[in-house]
Amino acid sequence: QLQLVESGGGVVQPGGSLRLSCAASGFTFDYYAIGWFRQAPGKEREAVSCISTTGGTDYADSVKGRFTISRDNAKNTVYLQMNSLKPEDTAVYYCTALIDNMRYWGKGTLVTVSS
Repeated sequence: QLQLVESGGGVVQPGGSLRLSCAASGFTFDYYAIGWFRQAPGKEREAVSCISTTGGTDYADSVKGRFTISRDNAKNTVYLQMNSLKPEDTAVYYCTALIDNMRYWGKGTLVTVSS
């Protein structure tokens, strides 16, 4: 059964850091790009970052220079290192993969940036 499971969310003060993890199972992980999206209260889900099978990365303008995505194919895991967090980064963060024309999502992990 294909699964994406996010972890690492929590409450952090502005300027702080968190590292999110997305653990994948049920498919050949290193064959697929993995992305992170987020959804803030009352807003639409938006793309944050993605990483290709060869390690190429892309970021939303709002997180460039603060977030870093990486993958460990041996562990079937993608990470999102988030630094210099701002209150506007508060959201549920989801990882996602497009496999055989179907998009799969994890259940998300909540990040709250607040003093």
